[in-house]
Amino acid sequence: MTGDPEPISATARRALEQELADLRDERRLVAGTVRDTAEVGDSADEADELRRADQLDRLDRRIEDITVRLRQAAVAGPAPTDAVGVGSTVTVRFPDGSVETLQVGEVAEALDQNLVTVDSPFGQALLGHRPGDTVRFRTPGGPASAVVVSIGEQGDQDEQD
Repeated sequence: MTGDPEPISATARRALEQELADLRDERRLVAGTVRDTAEVGDSADEADELRRADQLDRLDRRIEDITVRLRQAAVAGPAPTDAVGVGSTVTVRFPDGSVETLQVGEVAEALDQNLVTVDSPFGQALLGHRPGDTVRFRTPGGPASAVVVSIGEQGDQDEQD
């Protein structure tokens, strides 16, 4: 990565926007249960308040991270569709004939079966390639390859027109 704002796909943007809305809802619920420290009774109550305060801190950090990422993505513009890059949606075909559509992203925030990070061997192999290119990469099971079938998704194309 260059350190410049990186684009994200329309699908990834929608997922981040939904996560942000869910986190804000959760934060409102948790914040509504926090009591004034003068009202805290015994040590169990105090521990519960500390847990809620920690939860609010965690939620605030994630909300800030997503907000910053969405702002950066807006500055970066749409994900590339001419060559695989960060934010691309890419469809690949493996030697066994199976076809998968994947998102190329910066970091894995959750267990996303369709996300390939740019620092993985497969992600690194895909970067810069175009439809029709064969990419080669290493797996724990040995060398592997895939053919880039297409870049972009119908939703991304519609938004760019």
